[in-house]
Order: sequence, then C-alpha cells, then structure tokens
Amino acid sequence: MADGYSIPAEMTAIGIAAPGGPEALVAQRRPVPAPGEGEVLIRVAAAGVNRPDVLQRQGKYPPPPGASDIPGLEVSGTIVAAGDGADQLIGQKVCALLAGGGYAEYAVAPAGQCLPVPQGYDLVEAAALPETLFTVWTNLFERAYAAPGDTVLVHGGTSGIGTMAISLCRLFDVSIIVTCGSDDKCAQALEWGATHAVNYKTQDFVAEVKRITDGKGCQAVLDMVGGDYVARNLDCLAEDGRHVSIAVLGGAKAEIFIPQIMQRRLTLTASTLRARSVGFKSLVADELVRTVWPFVAEGRLRPAMDQRFDMADAAKAHARMDSGAHFGKIVLTM
Repeated sequence: MADGYSIPAEMTAIGIAAPGGPEALVAQRRPVPAPGEGEVLIRVAAAGVNRPDVLQRQGKYPPPPGASDIPGLEVSGTIVAAGDGADQLIGQKVCALLAGGGYAEYAVAPAGQCLPVPQGYDLVEAAALPETLFTVWTNLFERAYAAPGDTVLVHGGTSGIGTMAISLCRLFDVSIIVTCGSDDKCAQALEWGATHAVNYKTQDFVAEVKRITDGKGCQAVLDMVGGDYVARNLDCLAEDGRHVSIAVLGGAKAEIFIPQIMQRRLTLTASTLRARSVGFKSLVADELVRTVWPFVAEGRLRPAMDQRFDMADAAKAHARMDSGAHFGKIVLTM
C-alpha cells in the first residue's frame, strides 16, 4: 500500500522467450518492481511500441546495464509509489521515458524522466509521446540546431519519428521534406503537415531536395537509414549543413568524400538515447516542459496514432510494425 494505492506483489508483463519474430513476445508473471531513490512506480495505462523494441526482440539491441529486460521505452499511467525524493509525485498522471520495462502492468521510471499529462489529454496518446519527442528534440533541434526558417530532410516520414518531426517542425516554423516508400504514404505525410514528401522508390530524393530548395540544399538531415544514404544525404545539405544519424537500419558503414565536408563546412554527428544518463534525460525533460509542453497542454501537439492493441496482443502489434504498413505510433493498452 502506497498512499492509498494497493500494489500487488506480481504483475503480468510481456517478455521475450528467445530472439525471433513477433511470436517471441509472451506473457509472463514478474515481480512488481520497486522504485529506488528518485524513482517512481507507474501503474501503466498504455505503452508505446518503437523500432528499438523490435530490434531488442530480434536479439540485436540488448537493454543497457541495469535496465529491465522487459521491452518498452515509454509508458503513460498513474504514479502509485515512489522512492525517497519523489513522494510528492504520487497520484499524478504522467508519461515517461524508460530504458526498458514498459510492456507491463507496472513500470519504474526516474522521476526526472516523467512529464505531466495535461487534464483531458488521452492517456493512450500520451504514451506515444516520450520516445519520439525526446529523440527528435535532442537530435533535430539540439544537435542539428533546426531553427525557424530552416529546411530539413527527415527519412521515414510516416514512422513515429517522422510524424513527430513533422509535428514539431510545423510548430516551430521549420520546413520539412520527408521521404516515404509509396505515393499513399507521401499523401499521408503531407496531410499530417509535411511541407514536401518524396517517394524514394520512384524519385531521386537528392534531386528533389535540390529542386525544392532552388539548388541551395537543406540545413539539416535526420537519418535513420545509414549505409549509402549518408553520402546522398550530404549531397542534400547546404553549406554549413548538419547531418545527424540516429539509426543504421540500411547499413552500419558508409563511404563519404571528406573534401566535400571540408569545402562546404558540413557537420556529421550522431547519438543514441537509451543508454544516456538519467541526468541528461532529466535535463531534456526540463527543456521539453518549458519549450514543447505548452503545445501539449493546448492540444496542439498530439502524436499520429496508428493502431491500439491490448498488451496481451503485443505480438500482433510487433507484426504490424514489421509490416511497415503503419502510420505513426502503435500503442499497447492495459
């Protein structure tokens, strides 16, 4: 019992039986985790499904040391218990960024990585915010310095990352060109608010970026493909442009022409979020509360929602993500 909340000893969680396809996700009974100092225990209402969860299921992305082996990097719900230093948060409805453990009835999160869910905001939608919001903000707006009036290129325009990038660019007066794998997906991205959408299967995105920008190029590229896309992305950049890599779904190695980077003063940078310190993520959360959360409170920032699945149907949710047919976020609900 914590401040009136009855907390069981065990919970249902979705574990990974062995690396493999969606069928590797199975319901298990696990002990309810206990929050440590500066941590909170969240009774989970919903959990977002993200590409790193798929990679973890496949055995390609193990959780960082000390993190739960249960997949799930973001949840929403009610704080029902807390460790020392976080008691004042008990009873609050929050969404939170996790290093793991989200596919469960209860999850522990550092208090600094929790964001308050505004009154009237759908808790299921709230669960779809943290992972993509933290990722896009730190990489496109901090590492790549996207600013009002800029034009940026983001691959995967209908993914969770892509749709969040579109939403934030719209709010902060940044023009965004996205790439998608079909004309239908390009139409969806444009309807969601992308300035331009390029079908990378039928169009040369480098030529399209140059056409759209009158030959000047864009100020930043957010890339999760890697491989031979990197050199092509550099061709899209304007002078002093910034290239940020956040995944290597298309290949971990790239061949680039270094004099081009020197002559045009390009910046290549990259990051991962999951293994960053609680201190870093808490600082990002503070910045998001100041700069982005007012749009959430006003209802002007909502995630693109694809499908909702019961937690017990996590395998179906992963099959949906594996298919590539989704638009925006897939969410598991309790």
